[in-house]
Amino acid sequence: MDLKLKQWLPLLISGVLLSAALLSNGLSRPARQTSATVDEATADEAPRVMEPMRGVWVTYMDLSMEYEEDKSEAAFRKKTEGIVELCADRGFNTLIVQVRPFCDALYRSELFPASHVLSGKQGKDPGYDALDIICALCREHRLSVQAWVNPYRVTADDVPEKLSESNPSVTDPELCLTTESGTILDPSNEKARKLIADGVREIVEGYDVDGVQFDDYFYPPEIADEDREQYKSYADNAEGKVMPLEEWRRQNVNLMLAQVYMTVHEAKPDAVFGISPQGNLGNNAALYADPASWCSVKGYADYICPQLYFSPDNPYLGFYDALDEWLALDLAEGVRLYAGLAGYKAGSGDDEGTWLDRDDILAEEYRAVRDNEKLGGFMLYGYASLTDEKAADEIKKLTEEFDQASSPTQ
Repeated sequence: MDLKLKQWLPLLISGVLLSAALLSNGLSRPARQTSATVDEATADEAPRVMEPMRGVWVTYMDLSMEYEEDKSEAAFRKKTEGIVELCADRGFNTLIVQVRPFCDALYRSELFPASHVLSGKQGKDPGYDALDIICALCREHRLSVQAWVNPYRVTADDVPEKLSESNPSVTDPELCLTTESGTILDPSNEKARKLIADGVREIVEGYDVDGVQFDDYFYPPEIADEDREQYKSYADNAEGKVMPLEEWRRQNVNLMLAQVYMTVHEAKPDAVFGISPQGNLGNNAALYADPASWCSVKGYADYICPQLYFSPDNPYLGFYDALDEWLALDLAEGVRLYAGLAGYKAGSGDDEGTWLDRDDILAEEYRAVRDNEKLGGFMLYGYASLTDEKAADEIKKLTEEFDQASSPTQ
């Protein structure tokens, strides 16, 4: 499919053509070996992508060296080894590690400046390759690892305070849109989409990662008319029917995701590309995100992991109600569905205080995921909850459930 078409085909047709293109180019993936426990890995080979998925999101804040007195490679390695060891000891099998949070890189990149997260200043070389260390430690501890990327975000609420002169938004401001909350790469800009896809290729080809994940940041919800000139240019040059603004924005996001999906599989056929949208299915519309299509049309993602960050008794939207909405969606062949669980809410007063009523919410939600054949596992947000005293009882009961699986595929 020609990703440079000025007028895009309707979404369903696009998905079909994408699938056909993947097959005709020999990019369909071979069957993936799955494993229930790290013990099933051979002695000389670390596991790749595993199911059931028992993942942990590791944020850039968990990895940050910005305010550490010692910013050396040895200090970063020690911090990261502690993260990897704890996750492995608790029975998790996958880390989803945030490596490009602000159009910058926690790895060696020719496209993005070094992140301020490691050195305290964007563009300053920390003197080591953080992602290479992360991958090596994960393999040592028999963990699968995925690179978590924020595709559009350049700044958010004045973070980072100062951009590097080599940040793409500085070298080519036309790539970006600026809204009340910050700056993003313009989803309608063809060069910006290529930059995102090329950046993903850099990671997949250059590092021993099992996949790439995008989170729930697409168009910012407060966007107004910041892209009016781009939309006018599209409408003036369109052949045939002009898409409404809302549909145009959704298609901008979809086009980028399809391009990234193809890039990942070109670069490493057995890698996966996943997306973690907001757990309230209806809320995604405000971000011009289209998760129903990502689930039902092959060619956008290998898996979807909605952030189901709700207690069962949340009076506004309970965990089971939210989960049922996702389970009701059609899944295209080869698209997996996971559930994101809210470790960060454990022991807190969130969801109208319902997390304070019990200390086994995560365990209950895990059982619901484990016992549903339509779900391939879960991911926990985030690593910090594993060391939070308020969450200790919840996490203990959750991880005890890992040993209660009745078969190797549960």
